[in-house]
Formats: sequence, structure tokens, C-alpha cells
Amino acid sequence: MEDIISQLLSSLKGIWKYRWLAVIVTWIVAAGGAAKVATLPDDYQTTARVFVDTQSILKPLLAGMTTTPNVEQQVSIMSRTLLSRPNVERVMRMVDLDINAQTARDHEALLDELMNRIKIGGTSSYDIYTISYNNKNPRLVRDVVQSLLTIFVEGSFQGKSGESQKAVQFIDEQIRNYEEKLVAAENALKEFKLKNNLLLPRQGIDYSGQLQNSNDALNSARLELLEAQQARNAIAGQMSGDEPIVGAELDPAGIDNPELDGRIAVLNKNLDALRMQYTELHPDIVASKRLIAQLEAQKVEQSKLKPSSDPGKNYSPMLQQLKVALASADAHVASIQARVQELTARNERLQALSNAVPEVESELSQLNRDYLINKDNYEKLVGRREAAKLSGELSSTTDMMSFKIIDPPTVPLTPVGPNRPLLFSAVLLGAILTGGAVALLISQIRPTFLSPGELREMTGLTVLGTVAMNWTTAELVKRKRGQLGFGAAFGTLLLAYGGVMTLSLLRF
Repeated sequence: MEDIISQLLSSLKGIWKYRWLAVIVTWIVAAGGAAKVATLPDDYQTTARVFVDTQSILKPLLAGMTTTPNVEQQVSIMSRTLLSRPNVERVMRMVDLDINAQTARDHEALLDELMNRIKIGGTSSYDIYTISYNNKNPRLVRDVVQSLLTIFVEGSFQGKSGESQKAVQFIDEQIRNYEEKLVAAENALKEFKLKNNLLLPRQGIDYSGQLQNSNDALNSARLELLEAQQARNAIAGQMSGDEPIVGAELDPAGIDNPELDGRIAVLNKNLDALRMQYTELHPDIVASKRLIAQLEAQKVEQSKLKPSSDPGKNYSPMLQQLKVALASADAHVASIQARVQELTARNERLQALSNAVPEVESELSQLNRDYLINKDNYEKLVGRREAAKLSGELSSTTDMMSFKIIDPPTVPLTPVGPNRPLLFSAVLLGAILTGGAVALLISQIRPTFLSPGELREMTGLTVLGTVAMNWTTAELVKRKRGQLGFGAAFGTLLLAYGGVMTLSLLRF
């Protein structure tokens, strides 16, 4: 610590030795710096503040009907991209700065100067944005900020209308494509239905349901035929008036009955056809065998009937009524037989097509699925197109947001810079430090021993003694005058500093 203090004292003594040189250098640096600060151009600044109100009543009213544009994000993005190169070049054209640019280099220099001096700030919570600009021309400052404010408002109102138009165009193209797909799917479905009309479901009933209904109708018709035949046989038995012989066993094949023999032959033929497709346990085969057995039993019963010995039976009114009833019963049996034959043929056709039905139903399901998918996408695209159009109109309408200029840009009357008091203070401090540094440097270049300790330390020799200076009266007076002159020079420097500081403060 003592070494540091001694070194510091030695440096101060060296500076004091060349104090006049330090004062001269300080005056020169201070005068030059003050002149430079005084000639600096004034810097004017203006600031505009704008409030963006994004709370529109259209948002809750149109919720669910369309995609409401995010105006907050839109304004935020516009504020961040306001200082893009195209926007700054537009500002240059709006304030006629491009006229001063004679070359491409001048144009780039003006562009960089604008981009560096323009400041944009904002608060995300209150949607208040500030635009400020500094320049030595106060009118130019106002014009630049006003131009930026105009670009900011116009860019925010433009919104995403261009993107909405592109979206509508894309959706229109997709709608035309799906219209073509729908027409093709409808034609394919129509041709398929015309080609496979017999195998397609009818009234919501598929092939298996149709086949089941056909079997039920056929069985019902056969049962009705059996009932009608029994009713007819009962009428015939009443007409004969004879009771059947109990216990007689006759061979049905040996009994001659053309009507019943023809029916039995038809049933046997159908039974042979059914046995080629099904087993003996199939319901149709069982029903046919039962019906053949009933007809054979009927032949036996009719053969056992004895002719009546009443000679007036042909003239009995009861007999006439029975004949009429028998004829009606025969006609009813014939009609039911025709219906049974038709239902049998229909059932056989359905069973013959049983192998092709699954493939037809599968292809029909696929055609319906493709058609429904295309139709659903088409309807969704039509709805999305209307929503996109409405969104485009919303994004460009002025009702979605409103701009309120809190502080409009004005022509500044007083400059905001440069901060001359601070610069003058810095010049004075720099001048004093420069003067001291020059004096210290000279003292190091022309070193002298200012104390016996320095001599002993530098040479390593023992100092036997010192010789004191005996100042004369004239030297003392001269020395005192030098000290007073040094103080006056330094005081004058401080007085000049106070003067320029006063003028600077009064100017601002």
C-alpha cells in the first residue's frame, strides 16, 4: 500500500512539474471539444400514439357462423413488420426523401438512416402503439411519423382479404371437382341399379328378407290350397251321401281319378326337382310329401263313396246348392294352385340367384358409400366457401377494429438532442484527463529524482545528504506569480465551462 501511495505521489509531482503544459493541452482540448459540441445539429423528435380497439360487437354475433379473424394478432404482426424495407421505401416516397438520393448508395444510406431512427413500441395488454422518429429537420420528423401512421392503419385494415380470396378460389376448384365426382357416382349407381334390379333390396328389404318372405308366402299358399281342397272334398262327400268304408285298404295307384292323378304327378315332378337341391329334411320337400300323401288319401276316400239310390236327388234344391258350392270350391282351388305355382317359380328364381346376391350387395354398398362420401364433402365445401367469403369480408371491414389517435404527430419546437450539458461536461473531464496524461507522459520521458528516496531506490546507493534550495525574494515572487497564473488559467477554464453550461440549459 505504501508503494502505491508513493508511486501516486511521484506521479502527481511529475504532473505538477509540467503543470503549464497540462493547462495548455487542457485548454486546447476543451476549446476544440466545446466547439465541436456547439456545432452539432439539433435533433428533433416527435411521437405518435394510437389505440387499437379490437373489441367489436360482431365477434359474438357471428360466432359459429364463420371464422372470426384474429384482429389482435393481425395488428401485432403489422406493428412488427412496419419497418420492413418496402414500407420504409414507401415512406421515403411519401415524404420526398428519394429525391435527394442521386445514386443507389445514397438511397441505401437514407434507407438505413430511416430504419435506424424510427422506433416502434407497443403494449400487449392495452393495444397502444407508439411511433417515434428523430431528425434535424422538425417538419420532416412530423411527415415521416404521419406516413408511418397511415401505413400502419391501412395495412391493418387490409387484413387477410387476399388470403380469403385465394381460399375461396381453391374451394371453388374443389367444389367443381366434387361435382364431377358426384355426377359420375350417380350415373354409376343408376346403371348398376338398372342392371341388377331383381337383386336389389326393395322397400328396405334385402335379398335374404325377400327369400324369407317368398318362402313364407309359398308355405301360406300351400296351406291355403290344402284347406280349400279339404273344403271341396267335404262338399263332394255331402253330394254323394255315402259314408267312407272304414278299414278298407286300397292302392291309390290302382284307383282311377284323372283330376287327382294330374295333381299328384305335378307334385312328384316338383318333389324330384327339390330333391336335386335339398335334403329330405328341407321344409319344402316335407310339405310336398305330406301334400302327395293327402291327395292319395283323398283318392281312396272318393273311391269308397257309394252312389246314392235316391232317384230324385238331381231334383233336390239342396243338391243344386251343393253343386254350386262345389263349382265355387273347384274354382277357388284352381286359383290357389295357380298362385302356388307362381310363388314356387319365384322362389326358385330367388334361390338360383343366391350366389350372385352377396357380390351385388357388396358392390351396391361400395357405390353408396362412395356417393355419400362425395356428397358429404361437397356439402361441407359449399358451407366452407360461404364461411370463407364472410371471413374475407370481416377481415377487411372497419367495424372489426377502430383506431383512436391519442397523440397525433406534430412539428417539434424544441430539440431533444444532443444533450449538450452532458457533452460539455464530458469534454471538460476529457480535457483535464488529457492534460494530466500529457504532463505525466512528459515527466516519464524526462525523468528527474524528486526525493532522496527515489534516488536511493533507483541507484541502490546510500544517500549521504541533501542540499536545500534557498529561494531569493525575486524567485519567491516569481514562483507566487506562477501559482496565481496557473490558478487563474484553471479557474478561467471552469468559468468558461459554467458559461457554456448556462447557455445550454437556457436553450433547452
